[in-house]
Amino acid sequence: MRVSLFITCLCDVMASDVGKDTVEILERFGCEIDFPESQTCCGQPAYNSGYVTKAKDSMKQIMKAFKDSEYVVGPSGSCVAMLREYPHLFQDDPEWRDVAQELADKTYELTQFLVDVLKIEDVGATFHGRVTYHRSCHMTRLLGVTEAPYKLLKNVRGLEVIDLPLCEDCCGFGGTFAVKNSTISEQMVMEKTDHIMETGADYVIGGDMGCLMNIGGRLSRDDRPVQTLHITKILNSQ
Repeated sequence: MRVSLFITCLCDVMASDVGKDTVEILERFGCEIDFPESQTCCGQPAYNSGYVTKAKDSMKQIMKAFKDSEYVVGPSGSCVAMLREYPHLFQDDPEWRDVAQELADKTYELTQFLVDVLKIEDVGATFHGRVTYHRSCHMTRLLGVTEAPYKLLKNVRGLEVIDLPLCEDCCGFGGTFAVKNSTISEQMVMEKTDHIMETGADYVIGGDMGCLMNIGGRLSRDDRPVQTLHITKILNSQ
């Protein structure tokens, strides 16, 4: 099975280990990975800021980059959800409409791909520690991925998963929301970190680097001893 890695901007610039772990996990299950170097931003920041025309330039570049891919897999629910939105955004464009649909149909978030396509719930990982899982808004509400991360985590040897109170609440990141509404965003992430501390977990895990950076920043500023980890770090631990 051929899989193209959709690295996403934050993983490329801020967390390259997430991409490395993603590749190693997929290769462990026989996937042949390629990396189209012409890929760029999915266009979400510009689109969410109202620059639809400029955002579509990035979207078209993404569609060109992955045109020949069999599957496209990314370690981000938010960015993958954006690619799944392309058919709606290009529905009135006869040149790109079908290309957008083809890309959406073959694109998956990593845990979704493992559970729904490869039919794997036990990746053979071992990680000793107490963790709680943050459900990012785009991954759960827009992409509809709710159970796959839990199915994978429950089969990790040595791992204790503790439920996060009010797990459906946003962490306050929301991409440009955190910039445009910083005061409200700060209050939201403070509530989120309070709930994380209530669990007594050593780590908070998520599937979107934006949320993890936001939560990790608040935890660090408040000198709270909880580490943030992308779920790939857990799933690739042996």
